[in-house]
Amino acid sequence: MSNSPLTPGIVPARLSEASYARNFADHTPALDRHEAQVAADRCYFCHDAPCITACPTSIDIPLFIRQIATGTPEAAAATIWSQNILGGMCARVCPTETLCEEACVREAAEGKPVEIGQLQRFATDTAMAKGLHPFERAARTGKRVAVVGAGPAGLACAHRLALHGHDVVVFERRPKAGGLNEYGIASYKATGGFAQREVDWLLQIGGIEIRTGMELGRDVTLDQLKADYDAVFIGVGLAGVNALRAEGEDKAGVRDAVDFIAELRQAADLSKLPVGRDVVVIGGGMTAVDAAVQSKLLGAETVTIVYRRGQEKMSASGYEQDHAVQTGVRIIHNAAPVRVIGNGHAEGVEFAYTSDGPGGLKLSAETFTLKADQVFKAIGQTLSGTPAGLAVEGGKLAGHSGKVWVGGDCAAGGEDLTVTAVAEGRDAAEAIHAALTGA
Repeated sequence: MSNSPLTPGIVPARLSEASYARNFADHTPALDRHEAQVAADRCYFCHDAPCITACPTSIDIPLFIRQIATGTPEAAAATIWSQNILGGMCARVCPTETLCEEACVREAAEGKPVEIGQLQRFATDTAMAKGLHPFERAARTGKRVAVVGAGPAGLACAHRLALHGHDVVVFERRPKAGGLNEYGIASYKATGGFAQREVDWLLQIGGIEIRTGMELGRDVTLDQLKADYDAVFIGVGLAGVNALRAEGEDKAGVRDAVDFIAELRQAADLSKLPVGRDVVVIGGGMTAVDAAVQSKLLGAETVTIVYRRGQEKMSASGYEQDHAVQTGVRIIHNAAPVRVIGNGHAEGVEFAYTSDGPGGLKLSAETFTLKADQVFKAIGQTLSGTPAGLAVEGGKLAGHSGKVWVGGDCAAGGEDLTVTAVAEGRDAAEAIHAALTGA
């Protein structure tokens, strides 16, 4: 084990092979059939179920749980997929504790909701294991649609368009389809290459071609797509990362958390992935939590998340924050980075305490310093360039114009969640279908 001259302390192989296997195993093991039956029996099967309203894709949750309870998980999977074609991944990464499960009547009555996410995973995993794809493509319409971005929004849009009989070409800048499902979430949430297996399963509908290594603005222009296709869907996500605006953030050892997570997700051997001894993650969202927890699991001795506002303002759910703390991550609130300390490489980060009042966030004169040989920036993502001809609203792409529709994290409005992106991609596909057919 040797230190890099530019980043001393950031090294691979801090742990044993057995430790890596244990640390990055499935964080929430799947229910077996008996456990699923017991969990399903707790559902009241509400007629006006609040869990459906809380689900961004409006899955008929009582129906699919009843189908599990009656021993037909394959039918339950079809119910889920009819609304959310990426239901398997959403069951793994969706913050169900703040969506459907928070709205569950059992949660209000007993403080323990029906395990909706786990039941959704049981149903979709059962059907996928049998190779079932319960959709048949309509007759070809002769219409061609370009989808830019093979993330959750783009894939959901492509599948629904193909289902309606349109031919779809998906342009993806990265080597693999999947977007954040493949590159942007903690690996222990989707083990065994599930993201790619779900993409392969989705493509069974037929009529979808995915062209990787194709970036909008570099390899193809929006004008070209508008000329060559009957409609265009833009679902490029948010590839840019906000700057810290702190002195020294260009030092070695400081990097974007999303890049670290992507590198980890694609690593064939975790023992070859370097991690610091003392890691500081700056931010308060899911990316910050995923980067921090995985740093700890890779063998970092101390990992600290620092967020500029109070705990109640953190966008990471309480469940995820608790998981981070239980993993050994410290969370400090109400502190903002002032400068990264070090001679060429990071050795520490100086923070100022903050107060968040009616006039906005204010930095105090009181500061403290955390030792850090590795610093991750997780303070929000932004558009990486704006396609010519598209309007920008609040730093994101607005609505749709003419032959172009927009959806997912890059679109104005809504939450940056996988399940929301799926809903927007699905709904855009229905709008495109109506526009192309006059339906």
